[in-house]
Amino acid sequence: MWFVFTLIIFVLVRKICIKIRSPLFNPLLVSLMVIIPILTLLNIPYETYYADNEWVTWLLQPAVVALAFPLYEQLPQIRRNWKLIILSCTIGSLMSMLSTVGFALLLNVDFELLASLMGKSVTTPIAMEIASFLGGVPAIAAIMVLIAGLFGAILAYPIYRLLNIKSPISRGLTMGCVSHALGTATSAEKNNQDAAFSSLSLVICGIVTSIAAPMIMSMAIWLTT
Repeated sequence: MWFVFTLIIFVLVRKICIKIRSPLFNPLLVSLMVIIPILTLLNIPYETYYADNEWVTWLLQPAVVALAFPLYEQLPQIRRNWKLIILSCTIGSLMSMLSTVGFALLLNVDFELLASLMGKSVTTPIAMEIASFLGGVPAIAAIMVLIAGLFGAILAYPIYRLLNIKSPISRGLTMGCVSHALGTATSAEKNNQDAAFSSLSLVICGIVTSIAAPMIMSMAIWLTT
């Protein structure tokens, strides 16, 4: 029942958001604002809602695989720019983690919370695994990933227009680096080329973050001892 309910809400909200055409009206964000109050009002346990929506979770896997098609279409550009792509994703991932450490140290955040924040700019499964490995809280990591994704999905394209950024490589790499799968889904609605480079960035940044996060976490601990 709740799977059908979720599907109907999302389809209706998406149609409304398309007509309004405002970056603030993101289908995922608006759907959450509709579904959560209803579940709270009806006192529906999260476990019940999640069990009825396992199909949605399962469909994430083929949805991610489907991103390989626009990526395949951009193979010539990827071959020509592979050095730039790897360098940009690596720098973006490192800056994301280093800025997190910087603000955490400045605000005197405890290491458990810092460990939960380290993977905020990668896709949820990787972020949760990183948080668990570093001694953080996977649930907090998942929430931060959602927040980062929503900010990118809402603000990225207005910023691109403001700065006159038209290159699909630039837009796609930054979107995938900062806003992972949710940003990639937004790119797919705007431009297939953006989506291709965003999905590529998502993968590369996930790998870089997985490798570098333990080292940066160790550096943060060393700086405070």
